Amino acid sequence: MLRTTLSTHSAGQAGRRVSRLVLAALTVPVLLVGSTANANSPTLATTGASTTGTSTTGSARAVDAHRGDVHVGATSLVGKTTVEPTSTASPSSSSSTASDVVSPSSTGALATAPTRTRSTTIIRPPRTARSFCGGTLAFGTIKTCGLIIDEAKDVWNFTTTADSDTLYARFEQSGVNLDARVTDGAGTILCRLLSYLNVCQLGSAGTYTVTVSTGTGSGRGAYTLSVESRRTPSACQQLPADFFAWTSAGVTGTLPAGLATRCFAFDQPAGSVLQMMDPNSSDLSVRAEVVGSGHVPLCMLSYGGGRCTLSEAGPYRLFLDELSGREAPYTLRMPRLSQAVGCPTQPLAPFGDPGAAVGHASVAHDEMTCHSLTATDAGAVTVRLSHDIDWTLHDDAGQEICTTSSARYCVLPAAGPYTLLTTTRDYRTIDYQIAVTALHHNDGCAAAGITSWDQPTLRVGQASPVQTNCQPFQGRAGDRVIRYVSWNGYSPGVIDQSGVDICAEAPSAQAGCVLPADGTYRVISYLRDWAAYSTYDLQVRRLSEAVGCPAVAPGSYGTAPAAGRIRCRTLEIPTAGGYRLNTVTTDNYRVFHYVYDQDGRFVCAGGVGNVSGDCSFAAGRYTLVLQPFGLIDNDVPHAVALLPAAPSGCVAVSDTGWRDAPHQGSLQAAGQVNCLRLPSPTGSRILKSEPGPQDDEKHPEITLVDAAGAMVCDSSTSREYYCGLRGEGPFFALVKGQINTSASEYVMAFSRVDGPPACPVLPRDADTTVTTVTTGPERFVSCRSIPADQHATRESFSWARISGTGGAAKVTIYDSRGVEYCSPLRAAASGTITCTTLPAGPLTVMLETDGQNAKYRLTHQDASVPTT
Repeated sequence: MLRTTLSTHSAGQAGRRVSRLVLAALTVPVLLVGSTANANSPTLATTGASTTGTSTTGSARAVDAHRGDVHVGATSLVGKTTVEPTSTASPSSSSSTASDVVSPSSTGALATAPTRTRSTTIIRPPRTARSFCGGTLAFGTIKTCGLIIDEAKDVWNFTTTADSDTLYARFEQSGVNLDARVTDGAGTILCRLLSYLNVCQLGSAGTYTVTVSTGTGSGRGAYTLSVESRRTPSACQQLPADFFAWTSAGVTGTLPAGLATRCFAFDQPAGSVLQMMDPNSSDLSVRAEVVGSGHVPLCMLSYGGGRCTLSEAGPYRLFLDELSGREAPYTLRMPRLSQAVGCPTQPLAPFGDPGAAVGHASVAHDEMTCHSLTATDAGAVTVRLSHDIDWTLHDDAGQEICTTSSARYCVLPAAGPYTLLTTTRDYRTIDYQIAVTALHHNDGCAAAGITSWDQPTLRVGQASPVQTNCQPFQGRAGDRVIRYVSWNGYSPGVIDQSGVDICAEAPSAQAGCVLPADGTYRVISYLRDWAAYSTYDLQVRRLSEAVGCPAVAPGSYGTAPAAGRIRCRTLEIPTAGGYRLNTVTTDNYRVFHYVYDQDGRFVCAGGVGNVSGDCSFAAGRYTLVLQPFGLIDNDVPHAVALLPAAPSGCVAVSDTGWRDAPHQGSLQAAGQVNCLRLPSPTGSRILKSEPGPQDDEKHPEITLVDAAGAMVCDSSTSREYYCGLRGEGPFFALVKGQINTSASEYVMAFSRVDGPPACPVLPRDADTTVTTVTTGPERFVSCRSIPADQHATRESFSWARISGTGGAAKVTIYDSRGVEYCSPLRAAASGTITCTTLPAGPLTVMLETDGQNAKYRLTHQDASVPTT
């Protein structure tokens, strides 16, 4: 029973206070109460045990720093309860117990009781931050702290016995952001620890501190901590001498999660070059740092390995870690590249069949395979591999000499041992063959060849996928020599006697290699795909002062050129000027060509696409090469026509072909060019028409040129041809043969469509006047005119075959200037076109047919008037 001494004067207030106090005591077990006071004292007291009634023991509040929970304990924290003095109590008043306390609503007796003012202040002492982790932190160990909370600070101490030591520290955390810092004995902050591996420079030998706390002073976190010394590591695994051989399987192990780093010790000659293989597995990032006797990093190796030069004296240490601190299995392999040990010997191979000088090996992804070769003298070598894998060649000091991409040939600077490494980007293990051939030796070369163009094409055989072939030839200083290889072969260049490449690939028209001196040279070549083929073709030709090419002199239009089987021609130019070259196969397919002067320098090109074949020459001799970008054999015949650019001796034709008889001509052989002279003046617009279907290959090729032979309109192989004449007349139509035939006949008509039309009028009223057109093999184009006052802006034109068993036609509308306004997409037996924006003035209507015996009805009417 809680007993409270109150004055009579304050009985009412005391009753209410006691009621609240009792309620608080029963419902809140964490009320802090002071020591028991005397009953006659003017203080509010509680007793731990009362003989006069039931007592409530004051409960103490404690915070468990580990769990953060609130507990009720028997030991109370110090509290203070004071009651302010009041007036003297009435004698009739007496002490009351908790059970006597009633609410004012249930009785009025206490309402008249004397009142006393009481003031209560509860003072809580500050919470004591509790740390659960800390202590001695030994090098090479991993400390795990499961909880750090609020304002707690974990203090770890480690000791180094070396001055100017370097600390490797790994700090991995979770929960709230944690702060970790390294300080010396004076409290100076040397570094803060972040994720990943931290490198911290220490001072003198002694004890240092790592302090871990929450970043904001509140919240919970957890962490792991590990440190290691660079100068005095906790342990170092010694790597034996045979570890650095290429045959070594290396050292395997696992880096525990959270470990700062693991140390390995080794000794090698200063200046050695070590090739570190990728130590990783899966997606891990195992790294290595190598330090020498000066305790400074010599190289950092990561992400696939790397190369390390021991640039200072040993002994050496290698510190291995995983970037993110994860558990990481590893395989440490670090063979020595300088003075390499354990590489299989690769003898130098001859040209031609390499025989026993072929190496066989395998290379896996992210691995390297080595080969040891010895050169008896300085000079260039070529490296051939049976698969698309990369290689690098190193001298005995481990220095890189050349790589797959840096040079087609590798020049060895001196006699002695070399090491060749192979790698692959393929994720499979590649089994491959290898041969290394000395280019400055002649072993295995074929017999010397002749560079005349009339010599047979060389057929080169190959017995091995890594074989390199050599074709010697004699040359003079200044000669320009060109080589051609069939599509399944490849020639990387031309070399001199010392193996030096004198000719890179020729990407431009300036083809060939210029020989620097008199002597013997060699063309290097090999198969592109040995698995599919065993031979390829090769030609080596002199481009300057070429010999063996058939001579061609300027000819005449309308005459057939001679065909020849050698891929070149010597052009005999008697007088300077413009000339036209028509180069074709014997079935009239155009062939690309290059023309060179006597020094082998490019002059002009033609034969394909928009390249016309026109060329200006000074008087003299020139060499024309057919299909200059690839090999063609000498058994393939070609025709070459050399003609003056300005036509002469041409047949005159009419430009009113809709009225006059069409022109009929013939082409007697492939390469022939016929010439037709037009009477039309400059500014005229000419329509060329032919009978027959619109199959391009069934019509000759037509080019319109001016008086000087300059092209006016692009070549066309369609049966229709529309051209505006520009330049100086007279104008000529040059006719070349149909594709896919050596000889052909043709029929064509030329019609002028500009100026006041002289054609018969096409009546507008189709109901009263019917216009019919009769067609046939010699009448395949017809013309009608429409006066200016007999057509609307919007006009419809119709045609229909009304007799004949076959035939198709089309209608085209031109204005008075000869500008085409509308035409159907294709010819048909009947059809209608509507021209929506016809200009004022007279119109010309051209009906073109396929030359079949037929009759067509032709009409036109105002398209804006609805038809009935």
